[in-house]
Amino acid sequence: MNHAHQALNTNVVSRAYRLVKPRDVQDIVIEHEVHDWEVVVEPKIGSVCHADLRYFTGQRRAEALARKLPMALIHEGIGTIIQSKNPHVQPGQRVVIVPNLQGYLIKGLNQDQCCETCRGNKGNNYCTHGRFLGSGMDGIAQSRLVVPAASAIPIPAEVPDEIAVLTELCSVSYQALSHVADRLTNANIVIFGDGPVGYLAAAMLQHVYKVDLDRITVFGAVPEKLEKFDCPNRKLVQEYDFSSGTSYDIALECTGGKFSEGAINQAIDVLNPGGHLILMGVTEERVPINTRDVLEKGLTLKGSSRSSIEDFIPVLHAMKDPTCQATLSKLLPSAIIEIKSNEDFAEAMAFAEEHRSWTKVLLDFRWEPSC
Repeated sequence: MNHAHQALNTNVVSRAYRLVKPRDVQDIVIEHEVHDWEVVVEPKIGSVCHADLRYFTGQRRAEALARKLPMALIHEGIGTIIQSKNPHVQPGQRVVIVPNLQGYLIKGLNQDQCCETCRGNKGNNYCTHGRFLGSGMDGIAQSRLVVPAASAIPIPAEVPDEIAVLTELCSVSYQALSHVADRLTNANIVIFGDGPVGYLAAAMLQHVYKVDLDRITVFGAVPEKLEKFDCPNRKLVQEYDFSSGTSYDIALECTGGKFSEGAINQAIDVLNPGGHLILMGVTEERVPINTRDVLEKGLTLKGSSRSSIEDFIPVLHAMKDPTCQATLSKLLPSAIIEIKSNEDFAEAMAFAEEHRSWTKVLLDFRWEPSC
């Protein structure tokens, strides 16, 4: 797949809704080079992530904002192929956009020509030469997105747009669970977090890994959110007695932020000796944990963030099932926000910040025909 010697095909002009400083979004014209191994995508629907909001509201550290802005946000999205020389993705096809771009894909190289992580098959999710859309490079909030062809995955005909746009977030849960896939057959599993991350972790356990719902317990703090989970074992964390003796083999921490400390330490409390704790929640602060019990129980703590191409395939396959679509549809809003300008985009981000509800905020990009 080494195409590095080939000349550029063309350049393409894109309108980008770039965040230049917190809450200030500008409509900027940028030009992309397009190589033979890349495709041009017109983004169609985007989904707002808490990571996008941390940039938009200025909640990232000052040095991170200074280093990464200006930048177009959004890394969860789908679009339509506009230009491609790859036989597997043709103009007009709907595709899911994989935001985690490995270095070898960006440069049109083979995997063994990339970093030590990729060469050693240690998980190209953590490629040291990789880049991530909407985090250090312009994301999906632009009219023409150029990505490696492998990073644009065709959407099965059975999967509607509003379900397909959830693929990236689902794939992050799939990636996290892949680290304990060999243990899921018989394990008792506990999820800490009643938000979308916890919900999708439960959905992936059910629809991709085929775990019986009665082996999944969910701890949350909001009754209305917990009720949305299909799992019969749902517990309010503020009412539960963690000294009751109930124990689990695998715990997923899906809370993040200021709730990470409590969730991690409660997970340590209820894990069996030799248990596994998967950390998925994101926090900007350091979190103190009970290392004594980690040592005494011989627990394994595994951090998991983002996902890569291989994680999208089983998720899209599962999404063809109407029962999976029904589960995921609980995260969908009553309406998708139309985005026709940078002002629309800024207003939508402000709305997402002010209304941090259980459902996702989806953006319907309406690019002018000339774009």
